[in-house]
Amino acid sequence: MTLLSYLLRRLVGFVAVMMGISIITFGLSHLVPADPAVVAMGDHATDEQIDAFREKYGLNKPIPEQYWIYVTNILRGDLGISLRTRRPVADDLRDFFPATFELSLTALILSIFIGIPAGVLSATARNRLPDHVVRVLSLIGGSVPIFWLGLILIGFFYGRLGWLPGGARIDSFIPPPPEVTGLFTIDSLLAGDYKAFWSSIHHLFLPALALGYFSTAIIARMMRSSMLEVLGQQYVLAARAKGLRQGKVVWRHAARNALIPTVTTIGVTFGSLLSGAVLTETIFSWPGLGRYATHSATSLDFPAVMGVTLLAALVYTLTNLVVDLGYQWLDPRIRHG
Repeated sequence: MTLLSYLLRRLVGFVAVMMGISIITFGLSHLVPADPAVVAMGDHATDEQIDAFREKYGLNKPIPEQYWIYVTNILRGDLGISLRTRRPVADDLRDFFPATFELSLTALILSIFIGIPAGVLSATARNRLPDHVVRVLSLIGGSVPIFWLGLILIGFFYGRLGWLPGGARIDSFIPPPPEVTGLFTIDSLLAGDYKAFWSSIHHLFLPALALGYFSTAIIARMMRSSMLEVLGQQYVLAARAKGLRQGKVVWRHAARNALIPTVTTIGVTFGSLLSGAVLTETIFSWPGLGRYATHSATSLDFPAVMGVTLLAALVYTLTNLVVDLGYQWLDPRIRHG
């Protein structure tokens, strides 16, 4: 199967997934025992005002017709108006998503650069002290709740030592960099504002560490398991028999093949980071999509919740596609089919 036909098939699957997500979110929004018109207009609104709101947004129409209006609006890029912020949901997502993406991406980078070497070290030093240390830390990382770890990090590094800030994206006395990508670290570098860059790095480290610790543990455990399997293969034994250096055998011959199942874990992990960002952003006062979703859910802001859900589904689907395409780069023998 050629790459083009594979991408076309994945595109069909992508459309089906998004349609399914839209049906589920739309259905759940109508199962919640609350009237969005009453929520939007407030308790002091008259019946005439509530009826006018229903008429304006089509809430008085049959359910199938409401869903058709919802889908056609999505295809035009219209996700509705947030009942809480009174702004288009698409504009809210455009404003809040970069902060979440920056946090999740940083957490993923930390997880990869710590988890993969830790897994390799644990496998090559099997049943020795480094292996025991990595396994214990991985077990802790898979068991500690994100909110508890976040509070501990804030209390220690911010409250006791004062080394790192405890919230927000940048110091209050430093203006945010001119928006290009929405990522403060990238935009500050593009603007040559190194003061804003280092401030954004300092603010980013603690929440990224709290968010990424769980995924670091998962990646390290998966890499260790894959490495133990690969190190016993014949081609690794042959490479050692030829007299190749241990580092070359481990990293060039073993680690690259062990990365294939680990890449799948990394892809799934990135999607889970977006969902885990809800707690992290709440604890660290991070102005991202997680806090937006939390406030929208507690205020019964149905259009905003549905918009966040669709965006999360889109990110999951695109991440899985990138992971599948990465298999062939790691192992040219793999063909898309």
